[in-house]
Amino acid sequence: MQSPLYSKHAQQYDTAVTDNVYNAKFERPTLQSMIGELEGKDVLDLGCGSGVYVDFFIAKGANKITCVDYSSAMVDIVKQKYAQRVEAYVQDAAQGLPNVNSNSIDLIVSPLMLHYIEDLTPLFTDIARVLKPEGQFVFSTHHPFGDFECSQTGNYFERELLHDEWNTIGEPVKVSFYRRSLTELTQGLMEHGLVISQISEGQVGEDVKAIDPDAYAFLSTKPNFIFIKSQKL
Repeated sequence: MQSPLYSKHAQQYDTAVTDNVYNAKFERPTLQSMIGELEGKDVLDLGCGSGVYVDFFIAKGANKITCVDYSSAMVDIVKQKYAQRVEAYVQDAAQGLPNVNSNSIDLIVSPLMLHYIEDLTPLFTDIARVLKPEGQFVFSTHHPFGDFECSQTGNYFERELLHDEWNTIGEPVKVSFYRRSLTELTQGLMEHGLVISQISEGQVGEDVKAIDPDAYAFLSTKPNFIFIKSQKL
């Protein structure tokens, strides 16, 4: 499932998320604060988008950086930006990680991608396979409680495909994603031998109040994203 936001509008999206509220001021600072030492580690950027996390990985001393995304337009942007510094290729994460060797990755980071996948089982199976012992999987995704406000079924425990329009690039673009319960999300991790060590709902910075008062009011009072850190047994 791919929205035009990540294909037709890929360049506009890359520009927008560099310094916007939801990605740059809320999601990235929260998720990055949950990532430990990266010096010499092999990192997989799962659902890399336009590569907005790569500079962070490089600055922290990561060794090998692999970027994968469903969108060929996004992967092209990553290649243009980072040339030989990263390995980047197209991969449908719903099918797992067939090109990644077992026990080869120290850290998998996945920002705001899992909600585009209907069945997480193949991906979680492969995440557990490719992580080294004690390797970590750190990710953000839509908050189950926040998405439930958009439910058409009214059944929180039923996985549901939702449709919406987002104004990320300054014009409405249609997107589709899956809503799932917190139980489904966390149980899926634990069933694959991944132990949850940290859960966060994020905290919006005071600087956002001056930039976008409406976004600040929303993020300060309502669940939007959930951030989870897990480790392979």
